[in-house]
Amino acid sequence: MHSTIDLKVIAELEKDVRYISHMVKQRGREILNHYPITPPQFIALQWLLDSGDLTIGELSKKMYLAFSTTTDLVDRMEKNELIERVRDPKDRRVVRIHLLDKGKEIIDEVIEKRQEYLQEVLKTYSPEEVEKLRSSMTQLYNEMKEHEEAQEKDSKKES
Repeated sequence: MHSTIDLKVIAELEKDVRYISHMVKQRGREILNHYPITPPQFIALQWLLDSGDLTIGELSKKMYLAFSTTTDLVDRMEKNELIERVRDPKDRRVVRIHLLDKGKEIIDEVIEKRQEYLQEVLKTYSPEEVEKLRSSMTQLYNEMKEHEEAQEKDSKKES
């Protein structure tokens, strides 16, 4: 379904989303300063939590990083006992990255602090306004995800 939305409104919406994203990232980095972890390591840990065990190649693709960069990231996280490398029982040649309890605890604590920040920011909103915002954000996310998947499918057809 295509609707005609004012281009000025789209421009303002894009700017708002960009600014919100930047502010959330900044707050996240401030929170991470209290942990022995870098922002890219935190992102890697989140992918492992959300997706389960991944190979370095799969993690590289999800993070849009070079394989060698991801390998260095994994080496540092393994040294800090946040993750471990495990051989795939079905194919011993495949090595997967497994999230350890220490890594999960850091994610849980940081996410909790980020949620507290969001709760503080939204304290002037009514419960109905918060639910409407959540619903709209979920709808936007789902539409964007669908769009990405369709583009991926189209690019695979072309190659």
